[in-house]
Amino acid sequence: MIFLSITVHTFVIANEVPNNEKVTLWAIVVGILAIRIVDLGYWYLFLRTIDYNPTSAFTRFSLGLLFTSTGWGLYCYFLFYKLDLVTISSTLIISCAMACAAISSLSSSKRLCMIYSSIVIVPLSLLALTGEQYELSILGILGLCYWLVILFIAHKNCDIFASTIQLKQSNYQLVQELQSEKEVISKINNELSRSNEALDHANASLELEVSKRTADIHRLSNRDPLTGLMNRKGFLRLINKQISASQQMNNRFALLFIDLDGFKQINDSLGHQIGDGVLEEIAERLTRYSDIQNLGRWGGDEFVMLVPYANTDTAIAVAHATRSSIALPMEVMSNQVSLNATIGIALFPDHATDAQELIQLADLTMYDQKKSKPGSFGLFNEALYTKLQQDITYRDGLRNAITNNELTLVYQPLVHADDLSVWGFEALLRWTFNGKPVYPDNFIPLAEKTGLIIDIGMWVLHRACIDAEQWSSKTHTVSVNVSIIQLMDDGFVSTLDNVIQSSGIDPSRLHLEITESVFADNKKKIRAQIEAIKLRKVQISIDDFGTGFSSLSQLQSLSFDHIKIDRAFVQGLEEGSDTIIRATLLMAKEFNCVTVAEGIESLADATKLKSMGVNLLQGYYFSKPMPNSLLSDWLQKHQDRY
Repeated sequence: MIFLSITVHTFVIANEVPNNEKVTLWAIVVGILAIRIVDLGYWYLFLRTIDYNPTSAFTRFSLGLLFTSTGWGLYCYFLFYKLDLVTISSTLIISCAMACAAISSLSSSKRLCMIYSSIVIVPLSLLALTGEQYELSILGILGLCYWLVILFIAHKNCDIFASTIQLKQSNYQLVQELQSEKEVISKINNELSRSNEALDHANASLELEVSKRTADIHRLSNRDPLTGLMNRKGFLRLINKQISASQQMNNRFALLFIDLDGFKQINDSLGHQIGDGVLEEIAERLTRYSDIQNLGRWGGDEFVMLVPYANTDTAIAVAHATRSSIALPMEVMSNQVSLNATIGIALFPDHATDAQELIQLADLTMYDQKKSKPGSFGLFNEALYTKLQQDITYRDGLRNAITNNELTLVYQPLVHADDLSVWGFEALLRWTFNGKPVYPDNFIPLAEKTGLIIDIGMWVLHRACIDAEQWSSKTHTVSVNVSIIQLMDDGFVSTLDNVIQSSGIDPSRLHLEITESVFADNKKKIRAQIEAIKLRKVQISIDDFGTGFSSLSQLQSLSFDHIKIDRAFVQGLEEGSDTIIRATLLMAKEFNCVTVAEGIESLADATKLKSMGVNLLQGYYFSKPMPNSLLSDWLQKHQDRY
């Protein structure tokens, strides 16, 4: 536009101006335009088809435009005073036309459009406005007014252009997104098509696969992985099914609860791998007397057997044959193993009509049989039912025994064997329930089984230490029996700390008696608990020594202070047998332990044990267990006697 305008003006309109001046100005502007054309060619040939930074190209374009527009302004300025009114008017018209054209061509940049329009119109209009002729002033005013209109139009046009570009870009993005979504949808449709084909193919064999998977899940969830027998869940389902069938057909069946005798010792001494082998062998032997579908492993070394269509005689015959088969020696991994079994029997519907109750009664029968005659079998009876009800009553009573002040402690003295002076007292628990005494042999195992022994044992420990701290002699010790359940409790050591602190007793006066059998359980935990107890200067006594199954190596690794010889070995003195006592004394000497013999009932027993080297004696010969209130009188009488 500028090239055309300046060329026409130079060679057509302004003929009165000297030719050399016009041509020189024209040449300068054309030179600038030539440079811009070269830059345009560079963009067209090298930049148009690639990604590039537009900032530098736009800067060159802007500078070129400003230079050419400035060149036009200078052209008009230098020739203004040499032109007549008509030529100036035509020149101003050309400038306005150039500004008007810029509104469209430069609409992408509002600032550049306004600067360009100002350069081509304002200088010439101001020159005309300051001219001496009235007509020139009018032209100047008209030029400036037109310039203002151009600025307003340029402002609006650039905004419209920007909105159009933005809308175009948004539409382009929408089109791209739409295209992308179409591609995604097409891809998904293709995948769905392939999936449908695969699904159609899978559906052909789905029913068979589901049936197979269901059978596998049922087998895994209802079978013991070691023996292949049913687990608890599976066996309970079997019994419930059998109960329904027996009720419809009005027939009976028997349930045998089988517990292995001596398995724990095999497991502890020979290892769990041998133990697992024994369980597998036992399971195989049980299948000789029952279909495998009627057998289950209840847990650990306990098995259950369902005998369909069985009466009392049939159940007893199967139990006898099963126990005899289990008792036969077996070889497992080159180890000769022998054990026995105790079996409890319950009948449906004679004894129970519920699966859980039937198993409970068979378990109770086995447990009772194991206490009275291990390695045998027994049939549930009314006496056991009465005992079961009594245990339930005792269990409920024990829950409130402490609150109801039904528990008391009695104390039995321990005396030095050499001079019979009093060394200390053992605290023994007594329970009076509904006005009647309950023997410890009846309620202590029940308390252990129900977990009540934790609270009861804590009460005993507190009461014994408080009583001992009130004795006139602060040298007499107090011995308290501790259950394995208590000892394995994580909070036992904290309880012991609280007892010592609250009672104020000297820890060295407190003796905790634990049975030797506890060492067959969690050896690591027991050892840690005993070490924690010893750190508090509390003494440890092994009660009923010789009746457990711990090895000498286990005993040697533990720190204990006293060994109590069980009354069963003391009573053996009457039969002339003292071998076990002498062996115990030798071991105690090696362990540097004090020995205590309990169950002394005669002077002869006391004299004999003293001569053998026993340190302390305990038994009815000296005193029966007595309440704390009678200890002072007994001590006085005992001192007067000895």
